[in-house]
Amino acid sequence: MLDEYFLSELKNRNPIEEVVGRYVALRRRGRNIIGLCPFHTEKTPSFTLYPENGSFYCFGCGVGGDAIRFVMKAENLEYMEAVRLLAERSGLEMPDNGYDDTQRRTRLKILEINRESARFFNRLLSMPEGKTGLDYIHSRQINDNTVRRFGLGYAPAGWDTLTKHLLAKGFTPSELTAAGVSITGKDGKRVYDRFRNRMVFPLIDLRGNVIAFSCRKIDPEDKMGKYINTNDTLVYKKSRNVFALNLAKNSGADSLILCEGSMDVVMLHQAGFPNAVAAWGTALTSDQARLMHAYTEKIVLTLDADEAGQKATERAIKLLSDEGLDVRVVQIPNGKDPDEFIKSCGKDGRDRFRALIEGAGSDTEYRLFKAMDGININTDEGRTAFLRNAAAVLGSLQSPIERDVYAGKLASKFSVSKDAILNEAKRVYDSKQAERRKKEMREAVAPPSTDRVNSQRRANERAANAEEGLIAVLLRNPDFLRWIGDELPPEQFSTDFNRKIYTLLLNRYAEGLSTDISLLGDGLTPEEIGRIVQIQVRESGRANTPEECRGCARVIKEEKQKIPASKAEEMSDEELRDYMQRLREQKK
Repeated sequence: MLDEYFLSELKNRNPIEEVVGRYVALRRRGRNIIGLCPFHTEKTPSFTLYPENGSFYCFGCGVGGDAIRFVMKAENLEYMEAVRLLAERSGLEMPDNGYDDTQRRTRLKILEINRESARFFNRLLSMPEGKTGLDYIHSRQINDNTVRRFGLGYAPAGWDTLTKHLLAKGFTPSELTAAGVSITGKDGKRVYDRFRNRMVFPLIDLRGNVIAFSCRKIDPEDKMGKYINTNDTLVYKKSRNVFALNLAKNSGADSLILCEGSMDVVMLHQAGFPNAVAAWGTALTSDQARLMHAYTEKIVLTLDADEAGQKATERAIKLLSDEGLDVRVVQIPNGKDPDEFIKSCGKDGRDRFRALIEGAGSDTEYRLFKAMDGININTDEGRTAFLRNAAAVLGSLQSPIERDVYAGKLASKFSVSKDAILNEAKRVYDSKQAERRKKEMREAVAPPSTDRVNSQRRANERAANAEEGLIAVLLRNPDFLRWIGDELPPEQFSTDFNRKIYTLLLNRYAEGLSTDISLLGDGLTPEEIGRIVQIQVRESGRANTPEECRGCARVIKEEKQKIPASKAEEMSDEELRDYMQRLREQKK
């Protein structure tokens, strides 16, 4: 366990608003600070900072905690790694207290393996053993400058060429499989290369670390997939990273060009579009959308024109729009991908593609275009069907001004009343809003099984309210812990979670340790820490008095004495009379 004086100093040097401000656009509202939650998609801020106690809480997704917990979730780090990161940022030296940092050392080892593997793959291109890879790269018209810029490489055809190289460097077989560059054979003993006879794209994170690889097949007869990617490891989560963002974020462009795959990104950079990126190895996720939003307000989509690409485009539009990004969609002629289009246009490829980028339509224009699919607008029936579809698109827009503008364009083009289109769009909009409100109401009265932190709360609501009120008062007044434990043993609590927190506070006080929420250590889950912050916020109006504590304790005891109806039915008349007498005495 880390010394609490060190943690206190860490907290003082890393105010919650400064830590979170690196990731979230914040604004002050009274004593608190609000912003859009970085951990789930929302349009109205429900993410709140409480500078007075150094905590945060999101009323939308229930995540909460202190600066350490925020960094853990934002950076996908373990507790000690988050502490170390904050210490480094604030110039605070980590104490040497024998803490078991096995996972941290494993992460560092994986990064070393990835870095050495990337160097190996890249160096091979200049050696005779790598001629196959270099010939393929040149056949794709990728020049040597681009190879260096992206650190491209070649995974040789041998079964264990890289594995032998890394073992000779002192890495162990288990470390190689943990990094994902090697895999274990069916016999459970032999270790061999995961990537063989493939062009290698390394994924470099925003700190400059090589965290994963994507390898494209070279041999058309290769029976494996077109791409083989690193599986999730301790340093890589495919849903949370964006290929080439480390380069694109420094391009100076006012947008990011989101491509289908690595090859498109490489070719666009080479053609003069250094703001190209790709959602690598997975369909676009909300985490990736939020990551890109940290560096731009506008995304230009250039996904493939085939059926899968069109579905991916529609899904990406929703994810990116929900994140608050301005989405533009490029329609590439003849269904080509960016790489094919630029090459097909010869020396004019760059200028022609730039013109497509500059002329990209909004996401609404794209959706209106798609609303015409399969409809013959030259017939009255076709025009009616399209306009119904178009009204549904407009009905999804939040801005009445935007609905008005597009309704006017449609009315002019199809010689119909703008009011008719607007009325239909308003009907769709109102229906969506009503459904949203119903959903919120359903969630507000969700069944007890949805409470993953305190599943017993609903069945013991009066007791839980008193327990949480007591916990909130004790967090603000830890001196009350000196006597409350004698008056109210933890066994009197009706819910296991609240009992756990109460016991933790009593034990820390008895050991002379602080009960500040930011110093409760790493023994609680993020959800549990979030619940404690929620309790603090919700119960902030309780009085800071011993009487308040004793009032909560009295309710807790009363509720503990109650018995379920099922048990009451089994009691004898004498047992029931004794039970009722005890209740009457408690109320006196």
